[in-house]
Amino acid sequence: MDLVNVDARRVRFETIAPAVIDAVRRYLARRTDPATADDVLSETLLICWRRLDEMPAEHLPWAYGVARWCLANADRGRRRQARLTARIAVLDPPPEAVAGPGPDDDDLRAALAAMRPEDAELLRLWAWEDLSPAQIAVVLGISANAATIRLHRARQRLRKLIEGAGHEESTEGSRP
Repeated sequence: MDLVNVDARRVRFETIAPAVIDAVRRYLARRTDPATADDVLSETLLICWRRLDEMPAEHLPWAYGVARWCLANADRGRRRQARLTARIAVLDPPPEAVAGPGPDDDDLRAALAAMRPEDAELLRLWAWEDLSPAQIAVVLGISANAATIRLHRARQRLRKLIEGAGHEESTEGSRP
């Protein structure tokens, strides 16, 4: 295609496009949600550009036909995706989420807040995200050995903090 034909083609499309855009946008707005309408409008305009030489003089009905086809294609895609998601959920259900400490876990919450942020994050990765020390090492960018050692130490610190918070030792009755 030479430069003159490309310019003529562009001018023709720019002349037709405003009427097509407004009419097809209204057409789609009455038939689908706004996000799908925007996607289908874009697809319709792309096809109109690609097939501009095939577009008849009565361009609006032709553009409606293209938009109708694109909308049907988008609907089929959405249905396929829903079926696939349902199949995956049956074959490989998502693991149940493990919640963080609840309102009755005030000692744990207080102990984690009292710890160094690095130790608290390490423990959260281990307990709540169910990661192994090797996986924690990847997350934190450290060696697996370092993660194992840090996890061991963090668990000891947490244990001491929880035991200290929940069971204050009484000095009553002890010998001086």
